[in-house]
Amino acid sequence: MSLGQIFLSFFKIGAFTFGGGWAMVPLIQKELVDKRGWLDDSEFVDILAIAQSGPGPVAINTSVLCGNKMRGLLGAIVAALGSSLPSFLIILVIANFFLKVKESRAVQAIFKGMRPAIFGLLISAVWQVGRKSISDKKDLVLAASGAALLLFLDVNPIFVVILAAVAGIIFGSVQSSKSKKG
Repeated sequence: MSLGQIFLSFFKIGAFTFGGGWAMVPLIQKELVDKRGWLDDSEFVDILAIAQSGPGPVAINTSVLCGNKMRGLLGAIVAALGSSLPSFLIILVIANFFLKVKESRAVQAIFKGMRPAIFGLLISAVWQVGRKSISDKKDLVLAASGAALLLFLDVNPIFVVILAAVAGIIFGSVQSSKSKKG
C-alpha cells in the first residue's frame, strides 16, 4: 500500500465518523482489515490494546499505530494527518455555523437523536473486538474482571491494562509449563 492510499483511507474514515474516537474504531477495522487486508484481526486487536492504553485520543493512537505497522514512521504520520484533517476542517465550518444556530430547537433535537446511534456504534465496536479477543474462559474472566475494576471500583485504566498484562504472562507461563509436562 502506498502512503497516498493510507492517507485517503484514513481521510475517508475521519470524514465520515461522528461520535469521537471509539466510533472510528469499527470503521478503521472494516477498512484496513476486512476491505483492504492490510492488517489481520490479531494485529488490529493488538494495536487497539496499545492505542487504548496510551495517552491521547484512541482514534489518533490507533491511526498512528496502524500507519506505523503498515509503512513505518511516514505511514504513522500520513495516517494521523489523514484521520485528523477532516475533523479539523469540518470543525472550522461547524463552529462558525453553530455559533449562529446553537439555540435552535432543531439543532438540539438533531444532537439528541444522534446520541443513541453513537452509543450503538460503540457497542458494535466493543462486540467486534471482544468477539475476536475472547477465545476461552480465561479471556472471558480477564475481560469481565477488567470491566468490573473500571466500572465498579473506578480503577485507573492504565492499572487495569498492567494487571491484564501480568495475568497474561502468568497464564502464558502456566500454559507453557503444562505443555512441557504433557
